[in-house]
Amino acid sequence: QVQLVESGGGLVKPGGSLRLSCAASGRIFSIYHMGWYRQAPGKEREMVATITKDGRTNYADSVKGRFTISTDDTWNTVYLQMSTLKPEDTAVYICNSVEYGATFTWGQGTQVTVSS
Repeated sequence: QVQLVESGGGLVKPGGSLRLSCAASGRIFSIYHMGWYRQAPGKEREMVATITKDGRTNYADSVKGRFTISTDDTWNTVYLQMSTLKPEDTAVYICNSVEYGATFTWGQGTQVTVSS
């Protein structure tokens, strides 16, 4: 079983930056895919960025060129570097992992608010 804990959210002004972290524990050896999703009030959860163990990344069109997903060497932690933040980026950001055998795990989420 995998556990995920996010951190790094907060209040930031438009144009600012934040880096989110997601610490994984448990069966991390079985993870092959990790990602960040977000959910704004009244909206459905949407994919923000994902990364596979062979280094392939995928981004939502709305964040391309502004956000970067990365992991540490041991896949203990996945990061989301967010730059040039906009008010529409305001949401709860949730970490996700996928293990071999298609087991999905979600974190609790961290709030990101972009406001002047």
